[in-house]
Amino acid sequence: MFPALIRIAAGLLVMAIFGFVGSVASQERIRIGWAGVSPANSPIWVVQENRYLKQQGLDAQVISLSASPIAIQAMLAGELDVIVTSVTTLVSARLAGADIVMILGMVPTFVDHIITQPNLTSFDQLRGKLGGVNRLGSTSDLGLRVALRRKGIDPEKDVKIITAGDNPSRLAAVSKGIIQFGIMPEPFVREAEKIGLKDFFNIASLKIPFWWNAVLVQESTLRSKRPLLLKFTRAMMEAVHYIKTEKENTKAIFSKNLKLNDPEGLERAYRDYSGIFPENLLPTADGVKTMLDDLAPRNPKAAAANPKNFVDTSLVDEIEAGGFLKQLYKREQVGKATAN
Repeated sequence: MFPALIRIAAGLLVMAIFGFVGSVASQERIRIGWAGVSPANSPIWVVQENRYLKQQGLDAQVISLSASPIAIQAMLAGELDVIVTSVTTLVSARLAGADIVMILGMVPTFVDHIITQPNLTSFDQLRGKLGGVNRLGSTSDLGLRVALRRKGIDPEKDVKIITAGDNPSRLAAVSKGIIQFGIMPEPFVREAEKIGLKDFFNIASLKIPFWWNAVLVQESTLRSKRPLLLKFTRAMMEAVHYIKTEKENTKAIFSKNLKLNDPEGLERAYRDYSGIFPENLLPTADGVKTMLDDLAPRNPKAAAANPKNFVDTSLVDEIEAGGFLKQLYKREQVGKATAN
């Protein structure tokens, strides 16, 4: 009797092991890097929190990196399949000869605010003042310079802009008077107001086409791992749908990743970001053109570049043609109708 039981147990153990190995083997591996602790990256947070990649059959390694240059270097070295970063990284890498392309557009405009010391009330009063950005040449740097130009201030002559570090560092620098103005998103704007600083100007109000955040891959990866990237795209679309339809749960994910518990700050962050993500995440050339136009006077390659060559819409086009998005948002409509 006992030998028979042992044989049965051994058989079940072998089946369990092979079942586990088969399950792991069925999961395709994808390596994703993202940089910047900001709600602009919240679709990645939601994808992780809700395990959308696993539901798509992907074994995902999601890595938070300190800066976009590290992300692009890791991808070019073959250590990442996908990176989530801005058009600034895309353009600089492609102009340098890398086969980088945008496959998903996430945040299609500048979302930062200009924060100032409380005594500054007009753009003219910024003349002669010192401003701070994350680092020179970064997305925040470009956003501030473009906004200043649109408001009649020459960022090269009328003000001085310096590297002031991440959002908390810039906030501290303005509050201590080290710089007189800086650029940052919600919920840090709320934190600035709490210590007496001024929410001087919302750059999003200018509606400047610019991919503040996007998904980039190498064109060689797009060709060789297309089925995997289609699954990744569906997971990201599900995450955006979740952000748009699950307000309180999304704010909880914001709180977890931003390490922030202020209800007003979380509400304002949700307000700024939930409506800005495109439902279909379609990458468009206009958000690349803004970057190229800014570089063109100083960079002949940028002046000659065609922004359409920087984006590939084929993944989004294929998924939309298959009805995935319609079905996704139809579920939301059905849910509302049932609730009513």
